[in-house]
Amino acid sequence: MKETRISDAHYIEEQDQDEKTLRPRQLAEFVGQKKLKTNLAIFIQAAKKRGECLDHVFFSGPPGLGKTTLAGIIANELGSELKATAAPALEKAGDLAAILTAVGKNNIFFIDEIHRLKPVIEEMLYTAMEDYKIDVVIGQGPGARNIKIPLEPFTLVGATTRPGLISRPLHDRFGIRARLDYYKTEDISEIVVRSARILTVEIEDLAVDLIAKCARGTPRVANRILRRMRDFAEVWGNGKITMDIVTRGLASLEIDELGLDKLDREILKAIILKYNGGPVGCETLAISVGESVETIEDVYEPYLIQRGFLMRTPRGRMVTENAYQHLKLSKKRNEDQGILF
Repeated sequence: MKETRISDAHYIEEQDQDEKTLRPRQLAEFVGQKKLKTNLAIFIQAAKKRGECLDHVFFSGPPGLGKTTLAGIIANELGSELKATAAPALEKAGDLAAILTAVGKNNIFFIDEIHRLKPVIEEMLYTAMEDYKIDVVIGQGPGARNIKIPLEPFTLVGATTRPGLISRPLHDRFGIRARLDYYKTEDISEIVVRSARILTVEIEDLAVDLIAKCARGTPRVANRILRRMRDFAEVWGNGKITMDIVTRGLASLEIDELGLDKLDREILKAIILKYNGGPVGCETLAISVGESVETIEDVYEPYLIQRGFLMRTPRGRMVTENAYQHLKLSKKRNEDQGILF
Protein backbone atom coordinates (compact mmCIF):
# COMPACT_ATOMS: atom_id res chain seq x y z
CA MET A 1 0.00 0.00 0.00
CA LYS A 2 1.28 3.44 -0.90
CA GLU A 3 1.69 6.01 1.83
CA THR A 4 -1.10 8.58 1.88
CA ARG A 5 0.08 12.16 1.48
CA ILE A 6 -2.31 14.77 2.82
CA SER A 7 -0.44 17.86 1.77
CA ASP A 8 0.87 19.70 -1.25
CA ALA A 9 2.10 23.15 -2.19
CA HIS A 10 -1.45 24.49 -2.21
CA TYR A 11 -2.68 23.11 1.09
CA ILE A 12 -0.97 22.68 4.44
CA GLU A 13 -3.13 21.57 7.34
CA GLU A 14 -2.39 23.55 10.48
CA GLN A 15 -2.75 20.87 13.08
CA ASP A 16 -0.49 19.54 15.81
CA GLN A 17 1.11 16.12 15.73
CA ASP A 18 -1.38 14.76 18.25
CA GLU A 19 -4.29 15.56 15.92
CA LYS A 20 -2.63 13.74 13.04
CA THR A 21 -1.90 10.76 15.26
CA LEU A 22 -5.49 10.55 16.48
CA ARG A 23 -6.94 10.37 12.97
CA PRO A 24 -8.09 6.83 12.13
CA ARG A 25 -6.54 5.44 8.95
CA GLN A 26 -8.92 2.54 8.23
CA LEU A 27 -12.71 2.26 8.18
CA ALA A 28 -12.54 -0.31 10.98
CA GLU A 29 -10.97 2.33 13.23
CA PHE A 30 -13.52 5.02 12.38
CA VAL A 31 -16.15 5.35 15.11
CA GLY A 32 -19.73 6.42 14.40
CA GLN A 33 -21.55 7.25 11.13
CA LYS A 34 -22.37 3.53 10.83
CA LYS A 35 -24.59 3.67 7.74
CA LEU A 36 -22.05 5.80 5.91
CA LYS A 37 -19.24 3.43 6.88
CA THR A 38 -21.20 0.40 5.68
CA ASN A 39 -21.95 1.98 2.31
CA LEU A 40 -18.41 3.25 1.81
CA ALA A 41 -16.99 -0.20 2.55
CA ILE A 42 -19.22 -1.70 -0.16
CA PHE A 43 -18.39 0.99 -2.74
CA ILE A 44 -14.66 0.69 -2.06
CA GLN A 45 -14.71 -3.10 -2.26
CA ALA A 46 -16.66 -3.02 -5.52
CA ALA A 47 -14.25 -0.52 -7.08
CA LYS A 48 -11.26 -2.64 -6.06
CA LYS A 49 -12.84 -5.79 -7.53
CA ARG A 50 -13.45 -4.03 -10.84
CA GLY A 51 -10.00 -2.47 -10.82
CA GLU A 52 -11.56 0.96 -11.30
CA CYS A 53 -11.30 4.23 -9.44
CA LEU A 54 -14.04 4.97 -6.94
CA ASP A 55 -16.86 7.22 -8.09
CA HIS A 56 -16.58 10.86 -7.03
CA VAL A 57 -17.52 11.43 -3.38
CA PHE A 58 -19.23 14.44 -1.77
CA PHE A 59 -19.23 14.90 2.02
CA SER A 60 -21.21 17.60 3.79
CA GLY A 61 -21.85 18.42 7.43
CA PRO A 62 -20.70 20.63 10.30
CA PRO A 63 -16.96 21.04 10.89
CA GLY A 64 -15.02 18.49 12.91
CA LEU A 65 -17.09 15.41 12.07
CA GLY A 66 -14.48 13.58 9.98
CA LYS A 67 -14.82 14.65 6.35
CA THR A 68 -11.07 15.12 5.85
CA THR A 69 -10.36 11.97 7.83
CA LEU A 70 -12.68 9.95 5.60
CA ALA A 71 -10.88 11.21 2.50
CA GLY A 72 -7.64 9.84 3.93
CA ILE A 73 -9.32 6.56 4.87
CA ILE A 74 -10.69 6.12 1.35
CA ALA A 75 -7.18 6.55 -0.05
CA ASN A 76 -5.74 4.06 2.44
CA GLU A 77 -8.46 1.48 1.81
CA LEU A 78 -7.91 1.73 -1.95
CA GLY A 79 -4.12 1.68 -1.61
CA SER A 80 -4.03 5.04 -3.38
CA GLU A 81 -2.30 8.35 -2.84
CA LEU A 82 -4.16 11.39 -1.61
CA LYS A 83 -3.61 14.83 -3.09
CA ALA A 84 -5.38 17.53 -1.07
CA THR A 85 -6.11 21.21 -1.38
CA ALA A 86 -8.61 23.80 -0.17
CA ALA A 87 -10.85 25.60 -2.64
CA PRO A 88 -9.64 29.13 -1.74
CA ALA A 89 -6.09 28.07 -2.69
CA LEU A 90 -7.18 27.41 -6.29
CA GLU A 91 -7.01 30.94 -7.63
CA LYS A 92 -6.40 30.29 -11.33
CA ALA A 93 -7.31 27.58 -13.80
CA GLY A 94 -3.63 26.76 -14.06
CA ASP A 95 -3.55 25.87 -10.35
CA LEU A 96 -6.20 23.20 -10.85
CA ALA A 97 -4.64 21.96 -14.11
CA ALA A 98 -1.26 21.49 -12.41
CA ILE A 99 -2.79 19.36 -9.67
CA LEU A 100 -5.07 17.29 -11.90
CA THR A 101 -2.27 16.37 -14.30
CA ALA A 102 -0.19 15.16 -11.34
CA VAL A 103 -2.85 13.28 -9.34
CA GLY A 104 -2.10 9.92 -10.95
CA LYS A 105 -4.21 6.92 -11.97
CA ASN A 106 -6.92 5.83 -9.53
CA ASN A 107 -5.69 8.25 -6.86
CA ILE A 108 -7.75 10.58 -4.67
CA PHE A 109 -8.01 14.35 -5.11
CA PHE A 110 -9.54 16.01 -2.04
CA ILE A 111 -10.95 19.56 -2.12
CA ASP A 112 -11.95 21.05 1.21
CA GLU A 113 -14.43 23.96 1.38
CA ILE A 114 -15.48 23.05 -2.15
CA HIS A 115 -18.38 25.52 -1.97
CA ARG A 116 -15.79 28.30 -2.30
CA LEU A 117 -14.53 27.30 -5.74
CA LYS A 118 -14.37 30.11 -8.29
CA PRO A 119 -16.70 29.66 -11.29
CA VAL A 120 -13.86 29.25 -13.78
CA ILE A 121 -12.30 26.51 -11.62
CA GLU A 122 -15.63 24.78 -11.15
CA GLU A 123 -16.31 24.72 -14.89
CA MET A 124 -12.94 23.12 -15.52
CA LEU A 125 -13.83 20.41 -13.02
CA TYR A 126 -16.92 19.39 -14.99
CA THR A 127 -15.03 17.81 -17.89
CA ALA A 128 -12.32 16.53 -15.56
CA MET A 129 -14.88 14.64 -13.48
CA GLU A 130 -16.94 13.31 -16.39
CA ASP A 131 -14.48 12.76 -19.22
CA TYR A 132 -11.08 12.87 -17.46
CA LYS A 133 -10.02 15.76 -19.67
CA ILE A 134 -9.40 19.45 -19.10
CA ASP A 135 -9.65 22.32 -21.56
CA VAL A 136 -6.68 24.68 -21.50
CA VAL A 137 -6.43 27.93 -23.47
CA ILE A 138 -3.00 28.53 -25.00
CA GLY A 139 -2.05 32.08 -25.98
CA GLN A 140 -4.10 35.26 -25.97
CA GLY A 141 -6.22 37.28 -28.33
CA PRO A 142 -7.02 36.14 -31.88
CA GLY A 143 -4.19 33.61 -31.80
CA ALA A 144 -5.45 31.81 -28.70
CA ARG A 145 -6.39 28.18 -29.11
CA ASN A 146 -8.08 25.62 -26.95
CA ILE A 147 -6.52 22.21 -26.35
CA LYS A 148 -7.76 19.19 -24.42
CA ILE A 149 -5.37 17.51 -22.02
CA PRO A 150 -6.24 13.90 -21.07
CA LEU A 151 -6.13 12.92 -17.40
CA GLU A 152 -5.65 9.62 -15.63
CA PRO A 153 -8.89 8.35 -14.03
CA PHE A 154 -9.14 9.74 -10.49
CA THR A 155 -11.63 10.15 -7.64
CA LEU A 156 -12.59 13.62 -6.52
CA VAL A 157 -13.62 13.89 -2.88
CA GLY A 158 -15.30 17.20 -2.08
CA ALA A 159 -16.13 18.40 1.43
CA THR A 160 -18.19 21.33 2.61
CA THR A 161 -19.92 22.70 5.68
CA ARG A 162 -22.35 24.62 3.46
CA PRO A 163 -23.88 22.28 0.87
CA GLY A 164 -26.53 24.84 -0.05
CA LEU A 165 -23.83 26.95 -1.74
CA ILE A 166 -22.79 24.13 -4.11
CA SER A 167 -24.06 24.66 -7.64
CA ARG A 168 -26.43 22.00 -8.97
CA PRO A 169 -24.22 21.05 -11.96
CA LEU A 170 -21.26 20.33 -9.67
CA HIS A 171 -23.36 18.54 -7.08
CA ASP A 172 -24.89 16.25 -9.70
CA ARG A 173 -21.47 15.06 -10.85
CA PHE A 174 -20.78 13.32 -7.54
CA GLY A 175 -21.89 9.69 -7.66
CA ILE A 176 -21.55 9.15 -3.89
CA ARG A 177 -23.11 11.77 -1.62
CA ALA A 178 -23.29 11.63 2.15
CA ARG A 179 -24.00 13.98 5.03
CA LEU A 180 -22.18 13.48 8.32
CA ASP A 181 -24.35 14.05 11.38
CA TYR A 182 -23.43 14.91 14.95
CA TYR A 183 -22.24 11.86 16.86
CA LYS A 184 -24.10 10.10 19.65
CA THR A 185 -22.66 10.51 23.14
CA GLU A 186 -21.71 6.83 23.32
CA ASP A 187 -19.75 7.13 20.07
CA ILE A 188 -17.91 10.17 21.39
CA SER A 189 -17.09 8.22 24.56
CA GLU A 190 -15.56 5.46 22.44
CA ILE A 191 -13.52 8.05 20.55
CA VAL A 192 -12.26 9.59 23.81
CA VAL A 193 -11.20 6.17 25.13
CA ARG A 194 -9.38 5.42 21.86
CA SER A 195 -7.66 8.81 21.82
CA ALA A 196 -6.61 8.50 25.46
CA ARG A 197 -5.06 5.13 24.68
CA ILE A 198 -3.12 6.59 21.74
CA LEU A 199 -1.96 9.51 23.88
CA THR A 200 -1.00 7.03 26.63
CA VAL A 201 -2.96 8.94 29.26
CA GLU A 202 -4.99 7.25 32.00
CA ILE A 203 -8.59 8.41 32.33
CA GLU A 204 -11.50 7.51 34.60
CA ASP A 205 -14.77 6.24 33.10
CA LEU A 206 -16.77 9.09 34.64
CA ALA A 207 -14.29 11.58 33.18
CA VAL A 208 -14.77 9.99 29.74
CA ASP A 209 -18.54 10.38 30.05
CA LEU A 210 -18.30 14.03 31.08
CA ILE A 211 -15.96 14.91 28.21
CA ALA A 212 -18.30 13.13 25.79
CA LYS A 213 -21.32 15.10 27.04
CA CYS A 214 -19.48 18.40 26.55
CA ALA A 215 -18.03 17.58 23.12
CA ARG A 216 -20.95 18.97 21.08
CA GLY A 217 -21.30 15.62 19.27
CA THR A 218 -18.02 16.40 17.48
CA PRO A 219 -14.88 14.20 17.57
CA ARG A 220 -12.57 17.17 16.95
CA VAL A 221 -13.97 18.98 20.00
CA ALA A 222 -13.74 15.81 22.10
CA ASN A 223 -10.08 15.34 21.21
CA ARG A 224 -9.32 19.00 21.86
CA ILE A 225 -10.92 18.85 25.32
CA LEU A 226 -9.10 15.59 26.06
CA ARG A 227 -5.72 17.14 25.26
CA ARG A 228 -6.45 20.11 27.50
CA MET A 229 -7.56 17.81 30.32
CA ARG A 230 -4.26 15.98 29.90
CA ASP A 231 -2.50 19.31 30.49
CA PHE A 232 -4.57 20.04 33.60
CA ALA A 233 -3.93 16.52 34.91
CA GLU A 234 -0.19 17.00 34.56
CA VAL A 235 -0.23 20.23 36.57
CA TRP A 236 -3.08 19.67 39.03
CA GLY A 237 -2.65 15.94 39.61
CA ASN A 238 -0.46 12.97 38.86
CA GLY A 239 -1.20 12.76 35.15
CA LYS A 240 -4.43 10.76 35.45
CA ILE A 241 -7.55 12.44 34.13
CA THR A 242 -10.15 12.18 36.89
CA MET A 243 -13.70 13.45 37.24
CA ASP A 244 -12.47 16.27 39.47
CA ILE A 245 -9.80 17.29 36.94
CA VAL A 246 -12.37 17.42 34.12
CA THR A 247 -14.86 19.38 36.23
CA ARG A 248 -12.25 21.96 37.19
CA GLY A 249 -10.78 22.00 33.69
CA LEU A 250 -14.11 22.64 31.98
CA ALA A 251 -14.80 25.49 34.39
CA SER A 252 -11.40 26.96 33.59
CA LEU A 253 -12.15 26.71 29.86
CA GLU A 254 -15.63 28.22 30.44
CA ILE A 255 -17.36 25.20 28.95
CA ASP A 256 -20.66 24.27 30.60
CA GLU A 257 -22.32 20.90 31.12
CA LEU A 258 -23.92 20.93 27.65
CA GLY A 259 -20.72 21.87 25.84
CA LEU A 260 -21.58 25.54 25.33
CA ASP A 261 -18.53 27.78 25.54
CA LYS A 262 -18.29 31.48 26.28
CA LEU A 263 -19.15 32.63 22.75
CA ASP A 264 -22.14 30.27 22.53
CA ARG A 265 -23.56 31.90 25.63
CA GLU A 266 -22.67 35.41 24.43
CA ILE A 267 -24.59 34.77 21.20
CA LEU A 268 -27.69 33.67 23.11
CA LYS A 269 -27.40 36.47 25.66
CA ALA A 270 -26.95 39.08 22.93
CA ILE A 271 -30.19 38.00 21.25
CA ILE A 272 -32.04 37.99 24.59
CA LEU A 273 -30.66 41.11 26.23
CA LYS A 274 -30.04 43.34 23.22
CA TYR A 275 -32.75 42.23 20.78
CA ASN A 276 -35.58 41.04 23.03
CA GLY A 277 -35.09 37.42 22.06
CA GLY A 278 -35.01 38.14 18.34
CA PRO A 279 -35.44 38.07 15.48
CA VAL A 280 -32.09 39.62 14.62
CA GLY A 281 -30.02 39.40 11.44
CA CYS A 282 -26.83 37.35 11.52
CA GLU A 283 -24.67 40.29 10.42
CA THR A 284 -25.99 42.44 13.26
CA LEU A 285 -25.50 39.57 15.69
CA ALA A 286 -21.93 39.04 14.48
CA ILE A 287 -21.09 42.68 15.15
CA SER A 288 -22.66 42.44 18.61
CA VAL A 289 -20.42 39.54 19.69
CA GLY A 290 -17.32 40.54 17.70
CA GLU A 291 -17.20 37.45 15.48
CA SER A 292 -17.47 36.86 11.74
CA VAL A 293 -20.76 35.90 10.13
CA GLU A 294 -19.17 32.78 8.62
CA THR A 295 -17.92 31.54 11.99
CA ILE A 296 -21.31 32.02 13.61
CA GLU A 297 -23.13 30.28 10.76
CA ASP A 298 -20.69 27.38 10.32
CA VAL A 299 -19.36 26.73 13.83
CA TYR A 300 -21.81 27.98 16.45
CA GLU A 301 -25.30 28.05 14.99
CA PRO A 302 -25.55 24.38 13.93
CA TYR A 303 -25.00 23.10 17.46
CA LEU A 304 -27.21 25.76 19.09
CA ILE A 305 -30.00 24.88 16.66
CA GLN A 306 -29.44 21.15 17.15
CA ARG A 307 -29.71 21.55 20.93
CA GLY A 308 -32.90 23.59 20.57
CA PHE A 309 -31.54 26.93 21.79
CA LEU A 310 -31.75 28.89 18.53
CA MET A 311 -34.07 29.16 15.53
CA ARG A 312 -33.48 30.52 12.06
CA THR A 313 -36.52 32.37 10.73
CA PRO A 314 -37.11 34.43 7.55
CA ARG A 315 -36.74 37.56 9.70
CA GLY A 316 -33.58 36.49 11.52
CA ARG A 317 -32.34 34.49 14.52
CA MET A 318 -34.53 33.89 17.56
CA VAL A 319 -33.81 32.12 20.84
CA THR A 320 -36.12 29.45 22.26
CA GLU A 321 -37.53 28.87 25.72
CA ASN A 322 -34.70 26.39 26.30
CA ALA A 323 -32.14 29.20 25.95
CA TYR A 324 -33.83 31.28 28.66
CA GLN A 325 -33.92 28.28 30.97
CA HIS A 326 -30.31 27.26 30.34
CA LEU A 327 -29.01 30.80 30.93
CA LYS A 328 -31.42 31.27 33.86
CA LEU A 329 -32.90 34.42 32.34
CA SER A 330 -36.48 35.58 32.65
CA LYS A 331 -38.69 36.49 29.69
CA LYS A 332 -40.28 39.34 31.68
CA ARG A 333 -39.95 42.58 29.77
CA ASN A 334 -38.51 45.65 31.43
CA GLU A 335 -40.63 48.31 29.76
CA ASP A 336 -38.45 51.20 30.96
CA GLN A 337 -35.18 49.82 29.59
CA GLY A 338 -36.65 47.96 26.63
CA ILE A 339 -34.70 44.79 27.36
CA LEU A 340 -35.38 41.31 28.69
CA PHE A 341 -33.88 40.18 31.96
